[in-house]
Amino acid sequence: MQRKVKAALSLFLLIVGLWAAGPALATDRGRTPIDGVWTFKRADPPGAGASDYDDADWPRVTLPHSFNGSDGDDGGGYYRGPAWYRTHVTLPAKAPDRRYFLEFDGAALATDLWVNGRKIGRHEGGYARFRFDVTDALQAGPNSVAVRVDNSRLPDIAPLGGDFTVFGGLYRRVWLVSADALHFDMEDDGGPGVYVSTPKATADAASIRARLRLSNDTKADTGVRYRIDLYDAAGQAVAAAEGLGSVASGGTSDATAELALSNPHLWNGIADPYLYKVVATLFDTKGRVRDRVELPLGIRSIEVTADKGLLLNGRSYRLRGVNYFHAQRPGRGTAVTDEEISEDMRIIAEMGATAVRFVHYQHPQRAYDEADRLGLLVWTEIPLNGAIDPGEAFERNVARQMRELIAQNMNHPSVAVWGLGNEVYETSDDVLRVLRTAQATARAADPSRPTTYAHCCQNDDHPKALVADLSAFNRYFGWYPDQKGTLGEWARTFHERFPERAFAVGEYGAGAGIRAQESNPAPPVTTSAWHPEQYQALYHEQNWRGIRDLPYLWGSFVWVAFDLASDGRSEGDRNGINDKGLVTYDRAVRKDAYYWYQANWSDRPMLHLTERRHDYRTQARVTVRVYSNQPAVRLTVNGRALPEMPVVDHVATWTEVQLTPGRNRIAASSGDLRDEAVWTYDPNAPLVRRPAGRAGPRTEQ
Repeated sequence: MQRKVKAALSLFLLIVGLWAAGPALATDRGRTPIDGVWTFKRADPPGAGASDYDDADWPRVTLPHSFNGSDGDDGGGYYRGPAWYRTHVTLPAKAPDRRYFLEFDGAALATDLWVNGRKIGRHEGGYARFRFDVTDALQAGPNSVAVRVDNSRLPDIAPLGGDFTVFGGLYRRVWLVSADALHFDMEDDGGPGVYVSTPKATADAASIRARLRLSNDTKADTGVRYRIDLYDAAGQAVAAAEGLGSVASGGTSDATAELALSNPHLWNGIADPYLYKVVATLFDTKGRVRDRVELPLGIRSIEVTADKGLLLNGRSYRLRGVNYFHAQRPGRGTAVTDEEISEDMRIIAEMGATAVRFVHYQHPQRAYDEADRLGLLVWTEIPLNGAIDPGEAFERNVARQMRELIAQNMNHPSVAVWGLGNEVYETSDDVLRVLRTAQATARAADPSRPTTYAHCCQNDDHPKALVADLSAFNRYFGWYPDQKGTLGEWARTFHERFPERAFAVGEYGAGAGIRAQESNPAPPVTTSAWHPEQYQALYHEQNWRGIRDLPYLWGSFVWVAFDLASDGRSEGDRNGINDKGLVTYDRAVRKDAYYWYQANWSDRPMLHLTERRHDYRTQARVTVRVYSNQPAVRLTVNGRALPEMPVVDHVATWTEVQLTPGRNRIAASSGDLRDEAVWTYDPNAPLVRRPAGRAGPRTEQ
């Protein structure tokens, strides 16, 4: 069996040899996925990095893969520790003027790599792309590749806290990449080696700056020529610049190119997410192309003020959106496909959101690409969450993860804000030191974008809340009983107290189980099994109404777009799940609160009959509510028409609607829009009691 697996891999990677062998293709970057067949062991067997290690009895897996797929979302604990992956790669030939890299789109949390029994290196951090130069270790013919990953709580690696499952494994794709020996830097914190910004962006003119990192792995110092070409969405060349430089053997040098564009087509959020394409080309002294990189470019300006909120291209642009906790699926955790990531982003966009916060760590590139394409502005952050370690190694790791986040994502026009972290509970000088290191790192890497930090559990003016450029607060008034007041009252008071401070609502939300149905529910015990879907909807109605008309908020983000894996939780419909999502964990059900926001945010005509899952009724008279962005809604009950009702603040309401014993068909309509449900009224129903809960204060979101 093992010989068959190796043979399949050799055939699969034959293309590697083809693009590595001949000078005619030397300018192309080879990029081959290594996803097909790996052997896997959720343990730490000694010597598993050796080229001749016997893994014949290990299970076979394909990538992406998480070893917490079955235990990471079922409640009661999950495996956190080391595991091994092994495979074989065959290179029919190895070109002497090429560099070879193994590229990991993400692996949690620490990754050690061996090639042909040789230890290549270690990467610490679970969510960014990283590359290992394996040129010297690879050989023509068969090659063994062994990877040890560890998702333990490692004191030097963020995150050390957080109310979520830390899925382990090679949960994103792995690639074998080849580049010419003269190339744009492949080892710049996982970035593309080409970084494009727009220091000036108006409707009249744009200035475009490209920063290039040029690497020379040849045996001699050399001169180079570089060129930047800008193409519009139709593929027409609209601007270009070029320059000369020199790079020492074994070295890397920086170069800059400046372009000007008259009357640019601006990237303008969801209304018009227009994208240009930048092509960077590197030539040697003989004029031969040695490397080429393509990147998207959105020309836009962003400014955040304390009184007008965020300005996109000089105009007020409210960021109204959701927190997005990476694409996850039952039984697979974060080992998902690009298509599933796109599905998630489409669901968010269909709600009418203008923004999304990528929590609580760097997301896969597909998510940022989709945000660019859909026009969603992004707040993205590093996994500094809940807790820190006071040691210098942890601080260095935080700085490195911040550099990786920025290097890999600064070319995305959707990215508006860099996040320093989320809800670090400790209040010590060590925490402030780590946050200030993250702040300084972000400002040095990208001074064009502001930073923020999601603060939760101390006063609004605590020093932790003042480190970043912008403030953001996680506030759960109406859900956690220890938080008194309303979100709108708090926001207005904050602005009155700190009128010079730009701030956002980083999180607000409430739990909802689709099997917990109760009309007119009282506030539930948050730690109980009873989280009525109706309460979540009423919570969001009240809170959105409280903050929607506050022009100084630069953003507000619902916690959370989708239910997510948090294996330590035992509440709501099922253990191991944080059920504050507007959509269920399996993406099958959009809860009523999702449609509340769609009615408020989306321009597309919509209508949604609420409480459709409350299909077993014990009262003869009920209230029927419909969310809509239309002027009026009609209602029929068992074919009997009720008076048409106006939509008031996105809700049409009928009270004292009479049900008959048995099945009742409720149908709402407006123009061509229609939604309906069947509710069964049982006049002889026994008393239904809610499950008892455990009262307790909030400790996590």
